[in-house]
Amino acid sequence: MNKLIAIPMAAGKLSAHFGHCEAFAFVDVNDSKIVKVISFDPPEHQPGTYPRWVAAQGATDVLAGGMGPQAVELFNQFGINVFVGAPVKSAEELVDDFLNDRLTLSANYCDHDSDDHHHGHHH
Repeated sequence: MNKLIAIPMAAGKLSAHFGHCEAFAFVDVNDSKIVKVISFDPPEHQPGTYPRWVAAQGATDVLAGGMGPQAVELFNQFGINVFVGAPVKSAEELVDDFLNDRLTLSANYCDHDSDDHHHGHHH
């Protein structure tokens, strides 16, 4: 199982608010083991920028704290699995928990536009 797991970071730990992260940790996983962790500064934040940019890095999964429904939907359109509500921990701890089925997610969607629930149309 090879995965590239992207995690929005702030001050060396998971950023609780996806759009306000300082960097993204990309954790390279091979055969359920962490091979390497690389940190990238993301492009300037605009709606839709991060999902496109993360997809361009080749990510397969995203572990996040809070994230709006549009961002989740965009990631899904790029074929990226999104796990929201992750606790504030280091990238290595989060991925280790994720790989060992110990990651507790509290599904924390940012609700900037809670009246505006988008349910993707599947063709």
